[in-house]
Amino acid sequence: MQGYDYSSGVWQFEGQGYVPRGTSGVCVMQVFGAGTGGHASTVAIRVYDGALAAYRSTIVPDIYDRWFRLNVIHDVEAREVVVYVDRVLVYQGADHGGSSHYFKFGVYAQDGASDYMESRWKGIKIFNKK
Repeated sequence: MQGYDYSSGVWQFEGQGYVPRGTSGVCVMQVFGAGTGGHASTVAIRVYDGALAAYRSTIVPDIYDRWFRLNVIHDVEAREVVVYVDRVLVYQGADHGGSSHYFKFGVYAQDGASDYMESRWKGIKIFNKK
């Protein structure tokens, strides 16, 4: 998808994701763009040994082999990110600043990535409130 770079307002990513067993050490979704703390992203949703994590902090302990609904909301002015999985709030935190952001999803290797890496996505929607 193109055309969803943003620098202000409230933006939301919604989609259904699936991560098969054996995928580990990967990022499956992120809000790209940051300005502080040496980060490239505002938030990174990762998978390690079957657990869904915000960076390295587990937010859902068992995510393998099932469809899950992911909502990530970024309020640029408030510098806040919230993450819901299956309509349950699982993460809330400050963003890492920056002047330009966009959503990425798929599978991106991180430290300790498995040889097998896959994520599936459907029903992707992007919402914004300026």
